[in-house]
Amino acid sequence: MTRTLYLVRHGEQMDAEHGVDDGPLSQRGVRQAKLLADRLGGVPFDNVWHSPLVRAEQTAKIMAEHLPALDPQPSALLFDCVPTGYSPAMPHAFEAFFNSVTPEMEDAGRAQMADAVDEFLTPASGDEHDLIITHNFVIGWFVREALDAPEWRWVGLNQAHCGLTIIRHKPGRMPELVVHNDLGHLPAELRTGMNDAQPY
Repeated sequence: MTRTLYLVRHGEQMDAEHGVDDGPLSQRGVRQAKLLADRLGGVPFDNVWHSPLVRAEQTAKIMAEHLPALDPQPSALLFDCVPTGYSPAMPHAFEAFFNSVTPEMEDAGRAQMADAVDEFLTPASGDEHDLIITHNFVIGWFVREALDAPEWRWVGLNQAHCGLTIIRHKPGRMPELVVHNDLGHLPAELRTGMNDAQPY
């Protein structure tokens, strides 16, 4: 009756520092994905979903090459998005980023994440292990939801590339944050993504 979510941010993207919205993984990103697959090799996954964006899809494919039992499936609920607009409760340092977020983007992101929470962050009919390969903001929203924190608090809940976050949900109980942004499977030189100006 327990659903365990293994939330993973995609591997490092090639040329992301040049403002490229999407694209293949860098060589470091490929290594990150392989090491994450080694880390999760003993988990009996029931489902594997990924964002349809290239960087998440490639991360899923690399992991499936090393874990042949995985059958990754795309989900539009896992697209990169901005779940809310700027709130005065946020640190002022975030205000510049939110200047580029339109009301339409905010509405779309909020609706997407409401549906994603309904789909994924719920107890299962039996014991279930689900792997979700997605984006920084999406994982931040799941963590915020699990902790029942204010809506704006997803800001600052950052994940490194191929960092591992685990949320467990049992019927009749609140979701449990088991681990957040665990990087134990990555050597220091592969721990990227935490200092991006715009953490995609």
